[in-house]
Parts: sequence; structure tokens; C-alpha cells
Amino acid sequence: MKYVKLIVCMMMLSFMGMPAMAASEEGGKLNTSEIVVEHIKDSYAWHVTTVGDKAIVIDLPVIVRSSTGWHIFSTARFAEESDVKGYRMGPDNLAIATQGDNAGKIVELQNGVEVRPFDISITKTVAVMMINVVVLLCCILIPARWYRRHKASDPAPGGFTGFIELIIDYVEENIIKPGIGNGYEKYSPYLLTCFFFILTNNLMGIIPFPPGGGNVTGNITITFFLALCTFIVTQVSGTKHYWKDIFWPEVPLPLKVFPLIPLIEFVSIFTKPFALMIRLFANMMAGHAIALSLTCIIFVVAAIGGATFLGMSAISVVMSIFMMCLELLVCFIQAMVFTMLSSIFIGLARAKAE
Repeated sequence: MKYVKLIVCMMMLSFMGMPAMAASEEGGKLNTSEIVVEHIKDSYAWHVTTVGDKAIVIDLPVIVRSSTGWHIFSTARFAEESDVKGYRMGPDNLAIATQGDNAGKIVELQNGVEVRPFDISITKTVAVMMINVVVLLCCILIPARWYRRHKASDPAPGGFTGFIELIIDYVEENIIKPGIGNGYEKYSPYLLTCFFFILTNNLMGIIPFPPGGGNVTGNITITFFLALCTFIVTQVSGTKHYWKDIFWPEVPLPLKVFPLIPLIEFVSIFTKPFALMIRLFANMMAGHAIALSLTCIIFVVAAIGGATFLGMSAISVVMSIFMMCLELLVCFIQAMVFTMLSSIFIGLARAKAE
């Protein structure tokens, strides 16, 4: 029961700012699609919640190089409201566009023309990922410290260290080792890093307030980088037999001369990491979007009142709790699936001729 109460409190904290996001209302109706997108997408400021008419925002550093050189300042220097042209003006002719192709991005206005500067700003996703990395390092270094102070003959650790050891042993013995086979040990550090990095970001993304609340693994640039790392490791680990099966497979000669099969095999080199990227991105983004949409039901039917409002609100809360519990399971499953498929791809690349 206490876990249900905790989840309900987290949900309420997460969506305290929703009514105040009536800035996204059109014609008195709540724009739920804009609210969902606003919570999922990346931004230059970290919106925590809204109390009354006051938005509580964590201002993040802007780091850009425009035509006039490098500029480092806080997002607080951008105007809160956009002007008639759709720009939240800031210093040095820099602004955040609110419409057009560069909507949500920093642009430099040169004689009324938008020019994208070189932008390495610390956005919400980057800030959350930095916090998650610190959390991940603590989760790993605390057990490592215990092992440095104990011998192999000592009793097995308990508590947090024992829990982390249990997860590592499960992933290595049931995912990495069966997928790669002999010689899996040198790939374990990379694959375990992928597993714990994804799991930490997924779990921290469920927490609706700082230092959590970031949609890191629901950002396609993050999943693209993870898939790229697996792609590089897989190709570097490829044996002669692996490359032979791609460019000169064991098929009838006409299929080799007319390179239908080699072409399919070559394309599969890129479709495998692409599938890794899209699977993780789509599942995590969809989970956040569904949970937000279910909660929006409360505000959509708020104007109806009476039994309809109470009934739909109760259904929304129950479904949101169910989605939050399901998200906890999905966090582990997605980390496990990414690690499992990466180990299988590496294992296939290391296969030798029988």
C-alpha cells in the first residue's frame, strides 16, 4: 500500500504544472498534445512545476559560438514571452525561436534572417544525463570499494553491494555469456556499462522532479550513440568468416555474381544497430507519452464536473498507477533487451567456420 501512495504522490508532483500550462490552451480547451510534447522534448531550461502563475524553472547555461564569437550565459537572460515575430529575445542578437524550422532552438538574427550558431549548450537532457552518470558511478564505485577492502574468501556482501552483485552476475551469466560465447569476458565491461547506463537513465526518468524527470533514453540522439558504439564494437570484432559470409556467402553462384544476397547481408550490417536505436527510443518515449496522456484526462474532463469528472479522474489515476508500475518493468526490460541484442550481434560477428 505504501508503494501505491508513493506512486500517487509522484504523479501529483509530476503534473502540478499542467493546469498552469494553460498557456497551451486554445479557445479555453486544454491542448493535451502540446503538454505531452513539452514534457518529452529537450529544452534549454528545466521546468520543475508551476505554483499559481509562477513557473519554477532551473536555468541552464547557454554555450554558443555565433558570428561575434563565443557566448556563455544563463537561459534566464532570454525573454519569458515571445515577441510578435515568434522569438524569445536574448543578448547579442541571439534568440530562441518558437516557430518555424528552428522552433525550440537558439538562433542568431542577422538582418532578420535566422542563422543557427554552433551550439553546445547544457540542455535539460544533457543536465539530467550528467546527474544520472554521477548516480551510476556511485552505484558502481560503492560495491567496488567494498571489494577492495575484502578478500575473495570473505562472506558474500549483503545490502546494496549484494544487490548490485546479483544484477551483474545475472546479466553476465544469462545475457552476455550465452550471446557471445567463449571470450565474452573482454566484452563484459562495455555491455555491463550499456546495461547500467540505460537502466539508470530509465529509472531516473520515472522520477517526476529533479534530479529525475529527464527523457534521456527517449531522446533519439542518445540511442543513436549507444547503437553506434555497438555497431563499431561489432564490426571491429568481426572475423574473416563473418566478412566472408557477407560478401561471398555460401549460396548458389548466380546469387553471388548477381549480388542480391551479398547486398542484403551488407545492408543488414546497418539495419541491426538501427533496430537497436529505434526500439529503445520508441519504447521509452511511448511510455512517457502514454502516462502523461492518461493523466491529462483529469484536466480534459474537469470542465464537465459531477459524476463524469469524478469517474474519469478515478479511472485516470488507476491507469496512471498501472502505467507507472509497467514503466518500472519496462525500464529493466529495455536495458536487458539492448544488452542481449548487442551481445548476440557481437557473438555472430565472432563466429568461426565450422
